[in-house]
Amino acid sequence: MGHGHGHGHGSATDANSASGRYLTRLSASLGILLVFFVLEAVVGLLTSSLALLSDAGHMFTDVLGVGMALAAITTARRSVTNKSTFGLYRIEVLAALANAVLLFGVAGYIVYEAIQRFMQPHEVAGVPMMLTAAAGLVANIVVFLLLRQGASESLNVRGAYLEVFADTIGSVGVLIGGFMTWAFGWYMADPVIAMAVGLFVLPRTFKLARQALRILVQQAPEGVDVSELSDELASLPSVTEVHDLHVWTLTSGMEVASAHLTTKPGADHGGVLVAAQRLLSERYEIEHATLQVEPTECAKRCQELTW
Repeated sequence: MGHGHGHGHGSATDANSASGRYLTRLSASLGILLVFFVLEAVVGLLTSSLALLSDAGHMFTDVLGVGMALAAITTARRSVTNKSTFGLYRIEVLAALANAVLLFGVAGYIVYEAIQRFMQPHEVAGVPMMLTAAAGLVANIVVFLLLRQGASESLNVRGAYLEVFADTIGSVGVLIGGFMTWAFGWYMADPVIAMAVGLFVLPRTFKLARQALRILVQQAPEGVDVSELSDELASLPSVTEVHDLHVWTLTSGMEVASAHLTTKPGADHGGVLVAAQRLLSERYEIEHATLQVEPTECAKRCQELTW
C-alpha cells in the first residue's frame, strides 16, 4: 500500500505570526475597556440610567471578550504536544462561542429591564449620562480601530471586535438619550435606547455563534463544496476513486483535509500526491492535507469499515 502525507506548515506558522501581532493590541484594548467599564457602571448606578448601565454591561462583555481572546490566543500559540497533536487552536473558537453566549445573556437582560422601565419610568440625570457616554464612545472608537485588522483574520478577535462595534453604537445611542433627557425631560428615551442597543446586538451575536459552532461540529468550511472537491480529486491522472474525504476548519484561517485516493495499477503515487496537494492548495487554499494514495486492492479494506 502506498501512503502519501502532505503537510503544509505555512498555515500554522502564519497563524502564530498573526496571533503575535494581536497580543499587543488586545492588551491595550483590555486596559482601556476596563477603565471605562468601571466609569460607566459607577455613573450608571448613580444616575439610575438603564441605557448607561446597558452600555456598561456591553463594555463588561467587551472586557471579558478581549480578555478571553488574549488568553485563548496566548494558549493556542503553545507548541503541539503528545496529548494535543493539533495544538490548542480550538480554544480560540470556544472563547468566541463563550463571547456569543455572554452577549445573548446581556442583551436579553437589558431588553427585559427596558420593558419594566416602560411601565415604571425612572428619572435620569441627563448631563452625567451624556458626558460618560461620550467618554465611553471615545474609548470604544480607539479599541475598534485597534482590533479592526485582526477581525478579518481571527474568529476570536472578530468576536471581541463585534462586541466593541455594538458597544460603540450603544454609546452613540446613550449620548442621544442623554441629550433627549437633558433637553426635553423625556425620561422614556433611556429605556428606548437601552432596548434598541439590546436588539441591535442580537443578530450579530447569532452570526458569531453560528460560525463558532460550524467549526466545533467540524462542518466543511463555507465556500468549499465537498462533492465538487471529491470530483476534482477523482479527475486527477491515474486516480480512479476518492473516499474517506474529510474537510474541516481547525481554527480561523486553518483549513485541514484528509482523503484516500485509489489509483490505477502501476500509477506514480508520488505524482498523484503532488497533483492532489497542488489542487487543494491552489483551488481551495487548503495547505495542510493528509492524503493516502492506494492501489485498488487496498481500497477494499476501507469499504469494510462502518464509519
